[in-house]
Amino acid sequence: MKAKKLAIDVWSDIVCPWCAIGKRRLEVALEGFPHKDDVEVTWHAFELDPKAPKLQEGDNATRLGQKYGRSRAEALAMMKNVEDTAAKDGLEFHLTTARSGNTFDGHRLIHLAGERGVQGAVKERLLRGYMTDGEAIGDHEVLVKLSVEAGLDEAEVRAVLKSDRYAKEVREDEQAARSLGVNGVPFFVLANKYAVSGAQPAEVMRRALDQAWESLPPVTEPISEATEGAACGPDGCA
Repeated sequence: MKAKKLAIDVWSDIVCPWCAIGKRRLEVALEGFPHKDDVEVTWHAFELDPKAPKLQEGDNATRLGQKYGRSRAEALAMMKNVEDTAAKDGLEFHLTTARSGNTFDGHRLIHLAGERGVQGAVKERLLRGYMTDGEAIGDHEVLVKLSVEAGLDEAEVRAVLKSDRYAKEVREDEQAARSLGVNGVPFFVLANKYAVSGAQPAEVMRRALDQAWESLPPVTEPISEATEGAACGPDGCA
């Protein structure tokens, strides 16, 4: 019998702290899910700032304050709140020293990782490289290092970065997000029908998993022998 498969499609960005938190909470929800081995998670691209340079210059807190019309002190408090929330989920963030930049090439490598069977590992390493390790996430040498650490081949990674491979796939991800009305990430779609927006608590994700699994159509036994009987086809009924 062919097993059921629960597809989970996730739109997120590499420089989005709530995306990293949402990823961890999904993983926690899956740990207690009895069908976790039959879940397939696919990571899709979403750029929070498509016009960002390879490396953002200046102080993170000042830039964040300017973006939201807050003082630097208020921005620092916002960042500390996110760091504290992440810590409760077992994540170590250092947002004041994070080195932000354009994430388009990182998303291209995540597509490569999907074809090589290590997408989750590469996604995790890029997130941690940015949130925790202070890596310049738009720098090609950094992307090579992190991707290789997560299981990709160095020569292939360099070849992708020197080309426009997977650019079309990234743009298709972003178009799909627009079609779904996604204006913030993380954004989860389970079984192609249930949407969960934002980094919801693990218990909320678990309920969504249960609901999505129950919605899957039943699996039938494959036909081992064919018995002919009365039937209708394009040319009439026999």
